[in-house]
Amino acid sequence: MRLALDEAERAARDGDVPVGALVLAPDGTGVLGTGHNEREATGDPTGHAEILAIRRAAERLGEWRLTGCTLVVTLEPCTMCAGAIVQSRVDRVVYGARDDKAGAAGSLWDVIRDRRLNHRPEVIEGVLADECARQLTEFFRAR
Repeated sequence: MRLALDEAERAARDGDVPVGALVLAPDGTGVLGTGHNEREATGDPTGHAEILAIRRAAERLGEWRLTGCTLVVTLEPCTMCAGAIVQSRVDRVVYGARDDKAGAAGSLWDVIRDRRLNHRPEVIEGVLADECARQLTEFFRAR
């Protein structure tokens, strides 16, 4: 999660909401892909940290299925990111701060674990939650 917090700091420096993510290899050997919010920098509404980390991990592996991988993200994924997580077959999602306004991994919605879907990753929430939330709060206070 500390690496994801570092990614989130990069987003904040670029004037974007500080959310950072990374995809860990199934065998625990390291990071396959990283990302931080880049919507402001790229003008791309899909430029969320999770989407970018998933894209980069899939590119590195040479396939879209991220079976066995873990996604670590500083903020609970939104519905778009939750859909990408399910579609990429990530096995586990670890996130820091809850997002009561737009979260789709247990707070507002639970898209990731919806029983109607063919893939339901494990969700672990609250890892370094205070630090992740503080980073977001400080960013929005400064704005």
